Amino acid sequence: MQQKAYKFWFCTGSQDLYGDECLAHVAEHSRIIVDAWNASGNLPYEVVWKPTLITNELIRKTLNEANTDEECAGVITWMHTFSPAKSWILGLQEYRKPLLHLHTQFNQEIPYDSIDMDFMNENQSAHGDREYGHIFSRLGMERKVVVGFWADEAVQKNIGSWMRTAVGVIESSHVRVMRVADNMRNVAVTEGDKVEAQIQFGWEIDAYPVNEIAERVNAVSKPDIDALVEEYYSKYEILLEGRDEKEFREHVAVQAGIEIGFERFLEEKGYQAIVTHFGDLGGLKQLPGLAIQRLMEKGYGFGGEGDWKTAAMVRIMKIMTQGMKDAKGTSFMEDYTYNLVPGKEGILQAHMLEVCPSIAEGPIRIKEQPLSMGDREDPARLVFTSKTGPAVATSLIDLGTRFRLIINDVDCKKVEKPMPKLPVATAFWTPRPNLQTGAQAWILAGGAHHTAFSYDLTSEQMGDWANAMGIEAVYIDKDTTIRQFKNELRWNAAAYRK
Repeated sequence: MQQKAYKFWFCTGSQDLYGDECLAHVAEHSRIIVDAWNASGNLPYEVVWKPTLITNELIRKTLNEANTDEECAGVITWMHTFSPAKSWILGLQEYRKPLLHLHTQFNQEIPYDSIDMDFMNENQSAHGDREYGHIFSRLGMERKVVVGFWADEAVQKNIGSWMRTAVGVIESSHVRVMRVADNMRNVAVTEGDKVEAQIQFGWEIDAYPVNEIAERVNAVSKPDIDALVEEYYSKYEILLEGRDEKEFREHVAVQAGIEIGFERFLEEKGYQAIVTHFGDLGGLKQLPGLAIQRLMEKGYGFGGEGDWKTAAMVRIMKIMTQGMKDAKGTSFMEDYTYNLVPGKEGILQAHMLEVCPSIAEGPIRIKEQPLSMGDREDPARLVFTSKTGPAVATSLIDLGTRFRLIINDVDCKKVEKPMPKLPVATAFWTPRPNLQTGAQAWILAGGAHHTAFSYDLTSEQMGDWANAMGIEAVYIDKDTTIRQFKNELRWNAAAYRK
């Protein structure tokens, strides 16, 4: 996954009522802000200064140029002076990318000894931004509002956080999911309206016969497979556990062939996410395990049992965390079993095989174990335990009339004891505010057993993404109560009724 050099435009609003000297100051101040931001190290993407916008024509032209500029992932706007908002109507109506409304002013403190009406007219963001904010509400348009002094680190980091969400919004329209076969039979939550998903999110979701991809796997040369197996053996610990070493290596080589064959197919066809289904493996010798884990680590999205919604979300969340310093990882995950001991409650997370090693803490080992499903030879997989700390788990569901994104803050912990007989990668977390309330709210919201999970994103970022996409978002966090949550679901049902 290569990080694109996205940029964000900084557009300052004003008017010509106050004269050329005032406009010169507005331009100078906005340049100073942009230069300081780019030098701060607090923003993940470059900010590009744009000339002050004071007329309907220039506003419309600038915002349409932002629409067509492939490097522009969004626009940050600020009203330095009063800027009559009717001038912004046509431009905003035609604008299609994420927009952040920064409510700040150039000076941090009122200059008590020297302030006069010229200063007041020039520095009236408190006035101009309210006029500007009104027209968004009148138009019913989505935007992010950040309030605070532009030079404060917290404000800059808040803008940087939104930038990652904006990139997730832009990249959503580029997501293409390759379905290997179909969904797991008779399962409801992994299904959904693929046409509506393309309308709402821009996703392309296409199915291929498993044997078409198996042919690509079988065509991988032995030298390519051997080279990748050597990489595996040098990078991961090997758990033979009494198995014949030659047979073990042969099973690992099957996964190497799957990884290479799948990746070549994905690259050739232009897909960024993949789903598999253990019930339809065709000519594949093993259920893809280690291979999928490695592809996920490279940036591909994944969903088990044909879950294309989660696969797309994993891809988007990985894109949103690109280039993040000290990132702890993002993965597909599944709720498996509870620990209900008072004071130690939590959910053991795993999957049959496919958990991304980006979330691993400690050694990563290759293990082979029989799999009761799929009717194939014992698949090789990477086994590890996850990192600890706060994280976010999300579930995108199709309610028939709309999509809903369920966002749960969770706390990942270490399990009390080793689990030597469990042959899969695991995480263990307690949902906020606690297991009882968190699980009850999740079930009331219709959440899936699959999640797109990340240590590096926040519920605010994921909610901003949902808002930008025009879908419902519900939050399960430290403040959640069941009474409040039920009411929120009722209100949302009315608000999102078509």
